[in-house]
Order: sequence, then C-alpha cells, then structure tokens
Amino acid sequence: MTSNIYARRYSKAIFGMALESKEINRWQSDLRKAASLLDDHALFSLMTDNKVVADEKIKVLSQRLGEVNPLVLKLVFLLAAKGKLSVINDISDEYQRLVDNYRGIEGTEIAEVTTAIPLDDTYQLKLAQRITEIVGKPVVLKSRVDPGIIGGIIIRVGDKLIDGSIRSKLAALRKDLGGVAK
Repeated sequence: MTSNIYARRYSKAIFGMALESKEINRWQSDLRKAASLLDDHALFSLMTDNKVVADEKIKVLSQRLGEVNPLVLKLVFLLAAKGKLSVINDISDEYQRLVDNYRGIEGTEIAEVTTAIPLDDTYQLKLAQRITEIVGKPVVLKSRVDPGIIGGIIIRVGDKLIDGSIRSKLAALRKDLGGVAK
C-alpha cells in the first residue's frame, strides 16, 4: 500500500514535468527502461547494497540506462538511496495509467507478458492487438524475459493467467508420468 502512495506521488510529479516539457513519450519509454532494471537481480543487489559507494552506483546506472532523461537517472538513484528501488515498477505503471487517461484511453489493462527471449516491436504490437481482442479492452504490454520458462509465453491480464510455457508443460507431463509410475 505504501509503495502505491509513493508511485502515485512520483508519477504525478513526473507526468507534470513531462507535460510541461512535451516529452510524454520519452518519459514513458525511459521509465519502462528503468523498471526493466529490476529484472537483473545482480544489478538490483548492487543498487541496494550500502557498501557500494554512490559514485559507483551512478556509473553503473548510467551505463545500463544509456541515453535516458537525466532526471530518470536521478529518480532511480534517489529510490535506491531510500531503499525503495522496487517502487520504480509501480511508478512506471502509474505513469502509464496517467498517460492513457490523458490520451483518452481509459479502461486499459496491463498485460504482463513473460517470454524466454526478448520480443521485437512488431511481434509485441501484434500480440497486444490479439490480447486486446481476447480481453475486449485496450491493453498495454509490459514484457519481461525469463529464460527459465524455456520457451513459449506466459500472459497475465488482471487476475487471468494464460501459461503456454514449456516449463509448465514439462511440469504437467512430469506429474502425469509420475502418476503412471506408481
């Protein structure tokens, strides 16, 4: 609950700056890029380690984020310094909601898509269109890469889950074969 309060507060402030500077799309992509940092557990550990000096954290963040708005870099560092780096996902999601409302696309759903390899932009667009047809509402993809699923795709929209991963199919097969062996 507390992280949602932070997310709302930060995202509203960011959205105000983005409107003022007319950089809504840039902030949107930069926040997504920053949120994707949490997928790298080693980097997350480095950012939350109090033994690592601030200059080293800034250097690593600058390299990993590349050409992003310097304020995004400062936001990520500030959150890491406060021990709240995990809130960046919520900030990105809340910012996306604000952008959607601003553009008149209320009622969008976030579709969390997990694949074993990164998806290219064309495939993401087609996938978003297909999920929109299934759900009946516009969706915004939030993609994540997890090599542990081996292959296939896992899609979560709201409380609905479609698990088409190879890992789950192998687990089901293992369960079926385990029952036969007994």
